[in-house]
Amino acid sequence: MSATEPRRRWWPRSVRARAALAAASAAAVVLVAIGWWVHRDVYRESMRITEGQAQEQLFTLVDQLEDGVVPVRRSTVPYEIVATDRRAAVAYGGGMEEFDPGTRHVLPAPPKAGMPAPPKDEAAWGYATRPMRIPARHDSMPGDRFGKDGGTYLVMYDEVRADELSSERVAALGIATDAQLRVHVVVLPHAAEHIAEATDRMLLRAGLVGLVLIAAVAYFAVRIALRPLEAIRVLTASVTASDPRERVTVPATGHEITALATTINTTLQRLDNAAAQQRRFVADAAHELRSPLTTLLASLEVALAYPERTDWPATATTAARQTHRLHALAEDLLLLARLDTRAPTADPEAVDLTALASRLAERYPLTERGPLTLTCDSTAPARAHGNPDAYERLLRNLLDNAARHAAHRIQITIRNQDTWVVLTVHDDGPGVPTEDAERIFERFVRLDDARSRDHGGTGLGLAIARDLAHRHRGTLTLKPRTLGACFELRLPQAPTPAGE
Repeated sequence: MSATEPRRRWWPRSVRARAALAAASAAAVVLVAIGWWVHRDVYRESMRITEGQAQEQLFTLVDQLEDGVVPVRRSTVPYEIVATDRRAAVAYGGGMEEFDPGTRHVLPAPPKAGMPAPPKDEAAWGYATRPMRIPARHDSMPGDRFGKDGGTYLVMYDEVRADELSSERVAALGIATDAQLRVHVVVLPHAAEHIAEATDRMLLRAGLVGLVLIAAVAYFAVRIALRPLEAIRVLTASVTASDPRERVTVPATGHEITALATTINTTLQRLDNAAAQQRRFVADAAHELRSPLTTLLASLEVALAYPERTDWPATATTAARQTHRLHALAEDLLLLARLDTRAPTADPEAVDLTALASRLAERYPLTERGPLTLTCDSTAPARAHGNPDAYERLLRNLLDNAARHAAHRIQITIRNQDTWVVLTVHDDGPGVPTEDAERIFERFVRLDDARSRDHGGTGLGLAIARDLAHRHRGTLTLKPRTLGACFELRLPQAPTPAGE
């Protein structure tokens, strides 16, 4: 594989395939756990049944010996009856003939001292259970129940004393009168193993079929569930910058896709509104730039066309005024662009707005605005986190707006209110109609369009002031007043430094 060739991943990229694989994997884990539990339970239950059959066979053989009857060989459970001082087995069956027990017995005979005490849990029944070694059998002997190499098996055994039987029964059994009989019954796990293996094969087939069905159901269920998403994708792909009015269809099912469609429509609406606002902004900016450029160009062309009759100082004054206006408009546009692209960030610096407002009121050029008085009313320091230059620009924009409309007086009031710093700028001008209380904060909006634009603002001052207030987690609103306009700035109060 070359370095430029993409690395192939085994994990599928399709959501449908991933869901099907995940469902099948989870189901496989569950089925394996269930299969292991069923296998163990089936094997344990089969062994319990096998041991019960062996126990029943043991009791039957003991009863026959006590009655002087030699058991027949036909049996489904392997057994062997041996006696002391006897080489050959008294009786055998159930597969023990594979070892030719006619010449010797396979399982050990009881000791002459008598029957050993059985374990406590089996004392009530009078028999014992021990694992015993079955030896390897001769190759010439038929059968494969125990295998060629033999093995260790669980053996149940019980003992019968010959001196407890009558002489006729002892003679019928062909043993000495002082002999001791031991009945062995071998518990073979083959049946339980075969049943468990058959159950495993059945569970494996059923599990494979179940995994295929689960994967298929998960695949098609996710496919059906994703159909609304595909429709949303197609409609969203048709949205372009020139036509952002397309909206996706909201499903009536009320599930998560409905919330997604609603969110996408809300986002598209915001983008549409932002695009429309951007277009209006560009159009208004071009219009605002065209007015001073037109005036500047016209005055220069007239001066160049009639140089001998041109008042050059007046022409230069007009050019300087229009250039200053273009410069102010360009500065405002650049500031708005920076405010639009930068996310608000927390500024750890605490600014005393009382000192800032007092300093600005002392230096504000009222002589250019007519016979106006500017007062600053504050009783205590008012601190807020933020940028001092930004706060100064905000207050200067509010004062510029008030100075353009005030008749005689402008008043700045600063106070601490709960956890807020509240600053108001109030003028005694004509005021703002109630229906325009929010519109004046839009960009390039002026309510004094009838006036000469040379004396009016750019229409960006209040918009910049509100944006700066929002960047500092504050608000700027127009409060209703019977006389003039009153702008209220609310900012989160900064903690007072220790020692003050």
